Amino acid sequence: MNPIYSEIDEVIKYIHNNIDDPLSLQHLAEYARYSPYHFSRIFKQKTGLSPHHYVSSLKLQRAKDLLLRTELTVRDIGMEIGQQSLGTFTTRFTEKVGISPSQFRKSPLHINHYLKSLKTHSNSAQQSKVAIHSNKVEGVIKAEIPFQGVILVGLFTKPIPAGLPQYGTILTALGDYIFPHVRPRTYYLMATAVTWEMRTNEILVPNQTLRAKVDTPIIVHPKIETPTQNLTLRRPRLDDPPILISLPLLMKNFLQYKNV
Repeated sequence: MNPIYSEIDEVIKYIHNNIDDPLSLQHLAEYARYSPYHFSRIFKQKTGLSPHHYVSSLKLQRAKDLLLRTELTVRDIGMEIGQQSLGTFTTRFTEKVGISPSQFRKSPLHINHYLKSLKTHSNSAQQSKVAIHSNKVEGVIKAEIPFQGVILVGLFTKPIPAGLPQYGTILTALGDYIFPHVRPRTYYLMATAVTWEMRTNEILVPNQTLRAKVDTPIIVHPKIETPTQNLTLRRPRLDDPPILISLPLLMKNFLQYKNV
């Protein structure tokens, strides 16, 4: 885990172990023996998210798991994670995951097809070089351990892979990636990797997938070259934010784009 503010690690473990309970800011701050203000500040510095955002994201991940592993109704699952309104739960789930709870429940039917289709693609990162003034973001993706599968890379507007990325691509091998013509603003670069043999539920609720991120925001300026952004896929850490966006949805969108 990240050694900065290592005392927060115990709070993160506590959140994971008690995700079905109410986890207010006051309660978590008391557990950490900090004032709520100080706790919020160092928690965000540690994870990139506020305590509330982190907890609510883990609860949505819990909802994804319940949709796959139980026959509970969507309404009941919303209530399990503290959402009393079916409409609120459905709206928030769709915003963060990219598809509705009912659609997500049907996702296992399509994953094998997407993976087979992706396996036939050559590495899409081998693109022609783009002029400096085009506001490109590019780099090389490596891995700490041997890896064969697909790598999903995205530029997000917040430090968590939730909602569709502003720019995204899929690689079928380690190596170069590039996003040309990126609109000027601040982004967070994140990636995760799915092996060809990975089980369906692990792809849909990716707890153990390799992942990588740039720890500081990337600021894309007009007419100024963005520094090269290299990534190294690693095993997940407890303080990583959950991957909420549906990976099969990203695969589907990529394949549809490539087939146009």
